[in-house]
Amino acid sequence: MQDCGFTNENNWFRFRAGAIIVEDGCVLLAKNEKDDYYYSVGGGVHMNEKAEEAVKREVFEETGVHYEVDRLAVIHENFFEGSGCILDGLHCHEIAFFYLMKPRGTKEIHSDSYTHGVRENMYWIPIEDLHKYTAFPSFLKDYLSKEHLSIEHIVTDERQFA
Repeated sequence: MQDCGFTNENNWFRFRAGAIIVEDGCVLLAKNEKDDYYYSVGGGVHMNEKAEEAVKREVFEETGVHYEVDRLAVIHENFFEGSGCILDGLHCHEIAFFYLMKPRGTKEIHSDSYTHGVRENMYWIPIEDLHKYTAFPSFLKDYLSKEHLSIEHIVTDERQFA
């Protein structure tokens, strides 16, 4: 299936579904063997796929575990400069729906995930230590330190302007 997204000249747009998975005071983040940062579990929403179905699919693909959705938590607009083999040199604009997943009461996962041929590993990072890591989306550090009762719209701009 094709992801909802497109490129136009040196611009890239994507619709993403991300998971916020918290167990025992820790948040689950992914990190691949190539990049030096951590990132949320999730990925591109396929054409004709509901975002909620996409997050459940992505979570299972990356963790090997079926998590249930608790609720839509954040609509995130993210602007950044692409890096890595696929996005290098592109001006990126991403819209992501972040879903809070229901805790399972265990940190057990069965990950065997690869993205673009690069192995991904899953890490349980203590929320209180998240500020010590380079992790995306960058709003997670503040977001997870407070209680939230409704959907939030968060805009981040990671672009470096000369």
